[in-house]
Amino acid sequence: MRNPMDFTSNPLFLIIFAVTILYAAYTFPRPQLKQTNLVFYVHDYFTGHDSTAAIVAGKAGPTSKILHFGTVAVVDDPVTEGPSIESTLIGRAQGMYVNSRLDGKSLYMVFSVTFTDGEFKGSSLEIQGSDIYTMKEREFGVVSGTGYFRFVKGYGVMETEFIDVANLRAILKLSVTVKHY
Repeated sequence: MRNPMDFTSNPLFLIIFAVTILYAAYTFPRPQLKQTNLVFYVHDYFTGHDSTAAIVAGKAGPTSKILHFGTVAVVDDPVTEGPSIESTLIGRAQGMYVNSRLDGKSLYMVFSVTFTDGEFKGSSLEIQGSDIYTMKEREFGVVSGTGYFRFVKGYGVMETEFIDVANLRAILKLSVTVKHY
């Protein structure tokens, strides 16, 4: 004899249950994603009294240059609102570059932009991607974030605002678009 309380074998119950679940899934409000657009400048200096980057490994040992394949560098670069180093400091870009192209013309970059001032103080963005620095514009991924940017995903476009190849000093403009809750 069939148990009257066994609803799983009743096809009508299964249909009503499925319709109820689908109705609930599509009618309850879901949090809307916000879009944030940012523009900031990263000051990347491998030389000088104010250097913010250092070579830590490479094929030629300590004499390796970031422009040579296989070189690894760490950075702790200032992030400012404008292209001048005197403009408002809003954070730091901390991470590393690996020269990952045999001809030396591309860096794999992975770094955190940690905001230390301004609207996003205490938050960070995690940036990852290829920097083919000979191109005017390069895209990269924004893969994660903290604080205001929790659950972020997005992309950015990097442009070289200034470069001194002989002294390995550059100012990079990053235009970032992210979606988050």
